[in-house]
Amino acid sequence: MGNIFHSWEKERDRLALWIPVLFGTGIGGYFALPWEPPIWSVVPVLILACGVYWLFRKIAPKSSLLALCIVVAAMGFGAAQWRAMSVSTPMLQHRIGPTVISGLVSKVETFTDGQRITLNLPHINALPRHETPNNVRLRLRGRQPHISPGDWVLGRAIISPPSPPAMPGAFDFQRHAYFQSVGGIGFSTGRLEITAQATQTGDVSLAHAIARLRLHITERIIAALPGERGGLAAALITGERRAIAPEVVDAMRDSGLAHLLAISGLHIGLVAGLLFAAIRAGTALIPALTLRFPTKKWAAIGGLVGAFGYAVMAGATLPTQRAFLMLSIALLGVILDRRGLSMRAVAWAALVVLAMQPESLLSASFQMSFAAVTALVAVYEGYAMHRPHELGLDQTPLRRAINRTMLYMSGVLLTTFVAGAATAPFAIFHFNRFADFSLVANLLGVPMTALWVMPWAIVSMLLMPFGGEQLGLIPMGWGIAGVVTVAQTVSSWPGAVALMPAMPEWSLALVSLGGIWLVIWRGRRRYAGIGAVIAGLIPLAVTSHPDILIDARGRITAIRSADNQLLVSHGRRNTFERDIWTRRLASGAEPRVWPSSGSAMAGRLRCDTAGCLYVHNGKKTALVRHERALVEDCWDVDVVISPLPVRGRRQGRCPAQVVVDRFDLWRNGAHAVWLNKDGVRVESVNEQRGWRRWTIQPDPALKRSGAH
Repeated sequence: MGNIFHSWEKERDRLALWIPVLFGTGIGGYFALPWEPPIWSVVPVLILACGVYWLFRKIAPKSSLLALCIVVAAMGFGAAQWRAMSVSTPMLQHRIGPTVISGLVSKVETFTDGQRITLNLPHINALPRHETPNNVRLRLRGRQPHISPGDWVLGRAIISPPSPPAMPGAFDFQRHAYFQSVGGIGFSTGRLEITAQATQTGDVSLAHAIARLRLHITERIIAALPGERGGLAAALITGERRAIAPEVVDAMRDSGLAHLLAISGLHIGLVAGLLFAAIRAGTALIPALTLRFPTKKWAAIGGLVGAFGYAVMAGATLPTQRAFLMLSIALLGVILDRRGLSMRAVAWAALVVLAMQPESLLSASFQMSFAAVTALVAVYEGYAMHRPHELGLDQTPLRRAINRTMLYMSGVLLTTFVAGAATAPFAIFHFNRFADFSLVANLLGVPMTALWVMPWAIVSMLLMPFGGEQLGLIPMGWGIAGVVTVAQTVSSWPGAVALMPAMPEWSLALVSLGGIWLVIWRGRRRYAGIGAVIAGLIPLAVTSHPDILIDARGRITAIRSADNQLLVSHGRRNTFERDIWTRRLASGAEPRVWPSSGSAMAGRLRCDTAGCLYVHNGKKTALVRHERALVEDCWDVDVVISPLPVRGRRQGRCPAQVVVDRFDLWRNGAHAVWLNKDGVRVESVNEQRGWRRWTIQPDPALKRSGAH
């Protein structure tokens, strides 16, 4: 142990990089708990660890260092707990409506087939104020008036609680909505009425003003550039991605170009770089300025201001925040004559984001954004020591141009490979897919975006106040069409997408720790991180998948066949759940509906009007449709799955080894069942995630009515 600490002392300058890692570990510990800890729980740990550090910082530095690590992790735990307490939004407990709802519009989002609004502090008819969510999100149907942020609206809607995970381990939308302070999701049932416009009420909210400006710019972009080009242009300028056609989004994702849709380091860097270059070139034309004043610093300030405006206009999403923080550090380095881009800058940017929004640690955008930039900085830090010499001045202009082009394309390939490798585990965990030909797509799409699309985007924004945005948007649309063509072509190639099964959370944590270990340290010990990454990826090959899935209402059940295809009980119900099940099980085909009567799966599934009997690995499962099936099946099978209540379970009237009925679904949500040769394993959503502030209690209406 002493030798380890002695070797670590040689890399003391890298120890600070572990601060955001430890802080994030504390945050992860809070979210991993199956119950809500007391508000004082972190205080004793902090006091004890601080005391140990203070007492032993000189006489026992090893112990004090360990205590300091505990202090930082405890601070992360406390930050997450405080954030969860501060949100404290009521969550709708059951479906309401159609009912009258009114409120202040805080956000308007544009889709290809309509809009979605967020109402702040709404009033919902017949719902007490203390049970009313802080925010409600409504999808608008039919013809609607022109609604802007800051308007007051009134109308009728159907509102439901945010949906729970569709299966154990799936994305928890309830938690996501809670931290967005959204406690209800619904849709309008008629035309809304604007009771007061923002201009009439004298709304002076800066957030609303920015939201109105963003919406106005989005509408002008789409009006000037209709169709898919306008949706993509809006995504690149204002960050409004919902106006993009779903088939275009699928093509961008499957080709590996989806990162172009999220305003991040590429976009922020291009805007700041183009402004920096323009200001430098402009001032260079005036020798008096260049010789007497620090015009390079002026250009850095101009790039910083432009990047800030762009980040605000794009909605300041997590990738945008990270990119702007990194860029700010780099440009401040130019202003202060210091080195800006380094691993320490990445660490401080991550710490700031985690301190402000601890829940972002669990999001795909945070994980993929910081994984990519951390890997890139680590690679280019090492590459800087062996970078090629500057291109010689004795070369011909043509030769110099060729060399610079090849160097740029090599940089794009290296960047794409490193970023793709770093983000692949997170893409597999969250989206269960990997774009196999992303190198080819990025080699064509990134230069097109950087050298053509984004410069014209800046031109269009500069001309928009004068009504001349079309002069920039039309040529920008040409470049967008080229990017879309690349995406559609690459995504159509055979084998363009590799479907991957879901990874357990501990597996992703192990991969993340191994990657962090690999990029932070510089000595040979860093390569131990490769072993951790490999160990974390093993579950992809050995993890077993559930054989039966049941949704939370018992409306649909799915069986996984031997070739990993899903057979479902209904073809038109619960398409959302079916899509998630198919994706997480990496099933490459649409689910098939099992027969209402007869047999399937080589006779292992037999159905009649009362229900079905499924046999797998020697275990019999009764899939009940009618109560009369329980009389016989309870005594003859190992597992009973019933959307009806199975009465008398505790009195031994249904002696099956496992029983999942209406009450289990009502209490614990969706279930997954594994039929193994050595036994039956059952997992449920609520038993896995526990009861937290964002967990909605079971709806009594479901218990009363059932789910036929």
